[in-house]
Amino acid sequence: MNNGNSNDDTRQLLAHGVADAVGFVGGALVGFWLGQLLGLDIFAPGYGTGSLVGIALVGIGGGLGLHAARRWQNSRRSQPSKD
Repeated sequence: MNNGNSNDDTRQLLAHGVADAVGFVGGALVGFWLGQLLGLDIFAPGYGTGSLVGIALVGIGGGLGLHAARRWQNSRRSQPSKD
C-alpha cells in the first residue's frame, strides 16, 4: 500500500528543517559579527548594556535568517516544476 509518498514527504520535511536551521544559524552569526564590529561583546562578564544589545542582535539576526529561509522555501514551492 506504500505508494512512495512517505519518502517524498520525509525528504521534503528534512529539507525544510535543514533550510530553517541554516537560515537561523546564518542569521544569528551575522547578528553576532555585526555586534562584534560595533564593539558589543555578548560574552562580557555581567549583563551590561553592550552585552544585552549584542544578545538582542544575535536573536534578531536568527529570526530574520529563519524568516528569509522560509520565504525562500515558499518561493521555490510556488514555482512550477521542471520535471
